[in-house]
Amino acid sequence: MLPWNRVLRPLAALLLAAAVAVVPATTAQAADASGSGWNDYSCKPSAAHPRPVVLVHGTFANSVDNWLGLAPYLKDRGYCVFSLDYGQLPGLPLIHALGPVDKSAEQLKAYVDKVLAATGAAETDLVGHSQGGMMPRYYLKFLGGAAKVNALVGIAPSNHGTTLSGFTNLLPYFPGIGDLLTANTPALADQAAGSAFLTKLNEGGDTVPGVRYTVLATKYDEVVTPYQSQFLSGPGVRNVLLQDLCPVDLSEHALIGLVDRIAFHEVANALDPAHATPTTCASAVG
Repeated sequence: MLPWNRVLRPLAALLLAAAVAVVPATTAQAADASGSGWNDYSCKPSAAHPRPVVLVHGTFANSVDNWLGLAPYLKDRGYCVFSLDYGQLPGLPLIHALGPVDKSAEQLKAYVDKVLAATGAAETDLVGHSQGGMMPRYYLKFLGGAAKVNALVGIAPSNHGTTLSGFTNLLPYFPGIGDLLTANTPALADQAAGSAFLTKLNEGGDTVPGVRYTVLATKYDEVVTPYQSQFLSGPGVRNVLLQDLCPVDLSEHALIGLVDRIAFHEVANALDPAHATPTTCASAVG
């Protein structure tokens, strides 16, 4: 009989393994305490950028490590930028987004209310990576978020789940593994293609009225597969494959959220479409 605890570890690591490699704790703490300019609750949105931006990290990540590239990029362009931790499990102080996705959406709801109260803004924009690009859709659809959110930008989001190149299709052949995933890392089970959570989320349409949606995907994504499953359909949706903008962009699932300046430029365009500029390979140095 297989030792299931040994099987679970690599399966959990593979099945939607994290959006980013976790930076050591000392690095994360230093970044958070460095006065980097984001999560500044005294920040007041400008006329040019009237909505605060809330960054929503991915699976196995946290509010600092996932955004060491994008948060300063947006802050330097005049945005009030905030990020939250969510989906915490006991005993994992730096690795988050592992709890049930619907409960994580409740945490996002509370955080958005906190940001809006602090900034005085009527609406926010959300930018999320991996699970963080999908989970807000539950908030928008079921928790009243559509009234408080202008736009959602998903970077490599798990919108319709993942087969991890077909790996999750093997789960039925290993009795008990699905139950172990649900019990120990619910967010991983929730993001498997065909899960009960995703069936509920996507039933009746991908979008809700009044919100603009942008999806940024890379064809080299090895985590949310096939990459086309990330795309949304419905009014107010713009699906972007980065290689259509810059064929030599080789970013995979982690790098598209961590360092990809092509993706960052498209995020800025999505947040301020009235002043969008063409995204090309040259945007990587912009």
